Amino acid sequence: MLPKKNRLRKKKDFEKVFKNGKGFKEDFLILKIKKNKIKELRFGFIVSQKVSKKAVVRNKVKRRLREAIKEIAKNISKKADIVLIALPGLETKDFQTIKKTIEKLFKRAEILNS
Repeated sequence: MLPKKNRLRKKKDFEKVFKNGKGFKEDFLILKIKKNKIKELRFGFIVSQKVSKKAVVRNKVKRRLREAIKEIAKNISKKADIVLIALPGLETKDFQTIKKTIEKLFKRAEILNS
């Protein structure tokens, strides 16, 4: 699990990212990113019922996303608020594919150190 300081929790934080952030799309994930003023890297995850009607499946997707982020976050240089939105089809992908897709998104957003 991500530490509390690294999580987006409030609705207004998500709204700020959606309103003012830049968006990137890769396969089955959408990345929204906005620089923040608190100098911390914070993440939020959205997995809607379009991905799966079953809460068990949606929670599994979120756990996979969190774990991939934990491994990749060490190489992120900028401090920002990041929201990852899962699209239908993500629930069938394996962990390595999800991780590679997140890395591609971060490279396109120019926040990942090479």
